[in-house]
Amino acid sequence: MTGRAAPAQRADLLQRLAAEGARRAQAGLVRRLRTLAACEGAVVHAGGRRLLNFASNDYLGLARHPALIEALTRAARDGVGARAAHLLGGHRDEHARLEDALARWTGRERALLFSTGYMANLGAVAALLGAGDLCVQDKLNHASLLDAARLAGCALKRYVHADAASAARQLAAQPAAAALLATDGVFSMDGDVAPLAPLAALCRRERATLLVDDAHGLGVLGPEGAGSVAEAGLGQDDVPVLMATLGKALGVAGAFVAGRAALIDGLVQAARPFVYTTAMPPPLAAAAHAAVEIARFEGWRRDRLARLIAHFRAGAAARGIALLASRTPIQPVPVGAAEAASAAAARLEDAGFYVPAIRPPTVPAGRARLRVTLSAQHGEDDVERLLDALAGALA
Repeated sequence: MTGRAAPAQRADLLQRLAAEGARRAQAGLVRRLRTLAACEGAVVHAGGRRLLNFASNDYLGLARHPALIEALTRAARDGVGARAAHLLGGHRDEHARLEDALARWTGRERALLFSTGYMANLGAVAALLGAGDLCVQDKLNHASLLDAARLAGCALKRYVHADAASAARQLAAQPAAAALLATDGVFSMDGDVAPLAPLAALCRRERATLLVDDAHGLGVLGPEGAGSVAEAGLGQDDVPVLMATLGKALGVAGAFVAGRAALIDGLVQAARPFVYTTAMPPPLAAAAHAAVEIARFEGWRRDRLARLIAHFRAGAAARGIALLASRTPIQPVPVGAAEAASAAAARLEDAGFYVPAIRPPTVPAGRARLRVTLSAQHGEDDVERLLDALAGALA
């Protein structure tokens, strides 16, 4: 008589997660939360140290602007939270005014607010695509775009970074499928700008829809800071789906999708992260509205930022510091090994600078870096001091 085989033992999920954490620790890739005690302009306080911050996305220096603080405080007198989802009474005057301002700024018919950029991408892509459809994406796209395609259940094909010809080959592989081509406008870890005009031409030719995630371009690039799409001279028919965030150059929090009214009406019905989430706090929407007006019309902030970028790149070249090709506030300094990047970041901190190392899996193995981000709050002397410290940290 044959004995019955013992049932397979079910894996313990928490133990498996802990084992993965141990593997990361052994490889020197553990991520750790860092608590900052205070942020004062371009300075942060961490671990009892006063550090010059070159890791912030506050590109225009608006996060502490008095107009934003006053707008938020005034709106908060009616309460902090929205109290409901947008469709169930949470959509307030502050939200509507902000959506109108964002649509005007970006040259779109309508805009729709989301609580985060991640949610905006998940909502837009999953509303547009389903099984049998095709999503073609740049290999260096933000994780939210990749996760959005997986959530949608469509086929996901990735093309060589910033290569429109490679994107064309991926589209051609499934010529009958409804297709969305998605790209970052400015790539968050490399700082370079997508070839938007060639991608838009490709989408017109192939009858594909183009989505641009302009989280790091809005406020920084283009006329009136309207972003990388505006800088490329493209309108809403060229880029039917535009996403951008309110927590980078605008210094607040949240995100939006903008396009024709038909797109926004469709997202209101089908974008699950919009439908099933409490609306963003109205005081944040009021602060973001104030930020839009400043970002649009105080062009000196972008001018100053451009001068600092040029200063940093010229100073790096003079000191023999290698940089990736970027004309945006994101200025990556390639190091290579994760351990070497972490060591360089620690040396910079000892010298009074906050420049965290970026390591795998955020970037590919062997391509760890120091990700310097510049802000209109920095001065030329700040940049000079950083350059000298970088030269020493990388020696």
